[in-house]
Amino acid sequence: MSRKKSVKKKKSTAAAGKQYQGIVDMTRSGVAYIMVEGLAKDIRVRQKNLNTAMHGDEVLVKILPQRQKSGRMEGEVLQVVNRKRNEFTGVLQIAGARAFVVPDDEHLPQVLVDAEHLHEAKAGDKVVVKILRWKGAHRLPEGEITQILDPGLTSANDVAMKEILVSHGFPLVFPNEVMQELLHLPDRIPDSEISKRKDVRDILTFTIDPVDARDFDDALSFRMLKNGLFEVGVHIADVSHYVLPGTALDEEAYRRATSVYLPDRVLPMLPEKISNELCSLRPHEDKLCFSVIFQISPKAEIKKYWIGKTVIRSDRRFTYEEVQEIIEANREKEAESFLHASTDEPFVRELMLLHHLAQRLRKERIANGAINFSSAEVRFVLDERAFPIGIVIKESKEAHQLIEEMMLLANRTVAEFASKYRYKQQPIPFPYRVHDQPDEEKLKIFSAFALKFGHRFDLSTPQSIAASFNKMLALVQGRPEQQVLESLGIRTMAKAVYSTENIGHYGLGFDQYCHFTSPIRRYPDLMVHRILQQCLEGKIIPDRELEKKCRHCSEMERHAMEAEREATKYKQVEYMMQHIGEVFDGVISGVAPFGFWVETIDTKCEGMISLQSLASIDEFRYSETEYALIGIHTGRRFRFGDTVTILVAAANLQKRQLDYELVEVLEQPAGPRKRKRKKS
Repeated sequence: MSRKKSVKKKKSTAAAGKQYQGIVDMTRSGVAYIMVEGLAKDIRVRQKNLNTAMHGDEVLVKILPQRQKSGRMEGEVLQVVNRKRNEFTGVLQIAGARAFVVPDDEHLPQVLVDAEHLHEAKAGDKVVVKILRWKGAHRLPEGEITQILDPGLTSANDVAMKEILVSHGFPLVFPNEVMQELLHLPDRIPDSEISKRKDVRDILTFTIDPVDARDFDDALSFRMLKNGLFEVGVHIADVSHYVLPGTALDEEAYRRATSVYLPDRVLPMLPEKISNELCSLRPHEDKLCFSVIFQISPKAEIKKYWIGKTVIRSDRRFTYEEVQEIIEANREKEAESFLHASTDEPFVRELMLLHHLAQRLRKERIANGAINFSSAEVRFVLDERAFPIGIVIKESKEAHQLIEEMMLLANRTVAEFASKYRYKQQPIPFPYRVHDQPDEEKLKIFSAFALKFGHRFDLSTPQSIAASFNKMLALVQGRPEQQVLESLGIRTMAKAVYSTENIGHYGLGFDQYCHFTSPIRRYPDLMVHRILQQCLEGKIIPDRELEKKCRHCSEMERHAMEAEREATKYKQVEYMMQHIGEVFDGVISGVAPFGFWVETIDTKCEGMISLQSLASIDEFRYSETEYALIGIHTGRRFRFGDTVTILVAAANLQKRQLDYELVEVLEQPAGPRKRKRKKS
């Protein structure tokens, strides 16, 4: 026994002093756990050893000699490598001469605020506070009030949306130094800059965007060549001309890394001066672009391409709805009929030829292994107070596919182009957009589930898996099990990220892929533009920090998606508050040991039915392999994808939570209940 103890002691002594980098996961008690990739157990750090680290920060931690027999290493934070956020929401409190902000997130410390940094905030105000300095681990941070979130001055919705953005690390305003730099950006493009670029202003060019779009970062040009080929230009706003490395503008864009799209607003990565004016490809204005110009055969074969900087002039702004109308009006006509025919309506011939090219590219992409998951977008109809008065489900149609295929083609071409470049015989560091193969264990569970619906999966190769998915997705179109199989199929997939390690993009079926087409709203696209220009000029300067930047951009993209989900959930709860006591048809969208979630069919609003509320039916156990709750005595199953009828029982806006009850339970004799019945 004593020998075992001495071995353990030696082991802990050997670990002491080792250093790891990881993410802080703070508990309510103040003790933190550092999550390190590859370590079986997190490293415990006591509050006194946090050294100003906060929840979500990336830190360097040193292992201390072990004092307990738990087997878990203890550590001390040596350095905060990357602060997740230095702004957060809270309530201002004043006690005598001291003012401090108590954060909404209980994982975070209180922040002292000097009188000069209160900026008219008063005790009890909900505020956004920014940490200015933190003098030591045993003192509170000092900060400044950057915004007062006063429901008396603005709506509760506005406060909620701002809280969501700040909680995920997105600042609400641009720093003063950024706004000062904007003043020096010229509104007019000098002739000297135009002379350096390919001038394509005389070629027919247009944009296709959502009806409510405010910035247009991509345009298409089209013309027929004498050699029988089509010239298709994909023109992307040249943000890199205005946002230069080392500027405050660039540092803030990198910090945000992405624009965030909430139901009632956009928090842009770049100030409106750039995103909505200088770089927005508005019609009848000269604009600077980075372009990929293809020569394509009528069969959508890429014969040659050119990459470089251009100046364009858009002739027309289309909405997706307008283009879709044109496609539907001419759907029955063959592509050849547009080659020589003239039309009274401008752009129809060009749009229809582009449509036919896009559909060929799409068909070829799916045949080569791309997985064809369908997508539907939930949009809220909002009143003047941003209150949801309706919900619209928007599906991807051929007009969306036209733009999607042209952007995919440009992104893939740019990635292939950059992958051929070398620096000292090594591939240049480049921010690829990569997507790993599906998780093997998740796939086995899913394929067993799909087999119950008659869909057999071949899991022998990545290609056969993709083919199995596409075969299943084609067969389930319009059938009751479509939603459940598509939803579960997506859950087996890995998450796409940015990385300098090019493992390809499994979901798209591409060996090389990157993001090039949206530099107004994604920082990786801006990095791609800069590296691409170095390649074209033959002046490659490898960025040794590029992988770190890729990780940051992937992380901020994840935060943006979480913020968007939270904001959508808030709006769903807000909408369903109007329908308490009403009945809806729904589909079981998730199953857990404590109950199941139901998504209403018409409004896509998800709520929970608790296990406790099912007690009058049976006692249920959870089956992970069947994605179901199964009655122990009756064998009754509630499975992912089953249709049910629910009553909206409660809506908690603060928790962003909807509680549903199963109508069949309510209709049992033991539990009659008055309600307004509505099928929606």
